[in-house]
Amino acid sequence: QEQLVESGGGLVQAGGSLRLSCAASGRTFSNFAMAWFRQAPGKEREFVAAISWSGSSTAFADSVKGRFTFTRDTAKNTVYLQMNSLKPEDTAVYYCAAERWRGGGWPAKYDYWGQGTQVTVSS
Repeated sequence: QEQLVESGGGLVQAGGSLRLSCAASGRTFSNFAMAWFRQAPGKEREFVAAISWSGSSTAFADSVKGRFTFTRDTAKNTVYLQMNSLKPEDTAVYYCAAERWRGGGWPAKYDYWGQGTQVTVSS
């Protein structure tokens, strides 16, 4: 059974850094686009970042551009979200997602989801 498991969340002060990991199991996700979404209390889930199946292309929400980087290690079936210069407004549950890469641009939806990891940034 396919599974995405996030880790690396926690409590950090504003200006600090965290690295989230998402380990995939049950199948290879090497030909899948991977993404991170987040959901803060009382808010809708929002897109954070995506990476192409090859890792050669990435996309970021304007709110995290220049602060977050997204990489993948195909051999380990794992992706990483490096989050620097964290702000209190980055506080949310972060979800990893995957969708088969079909070409023609970024996926419009993602069928595989992890359970989420909490990130809390204190001011």
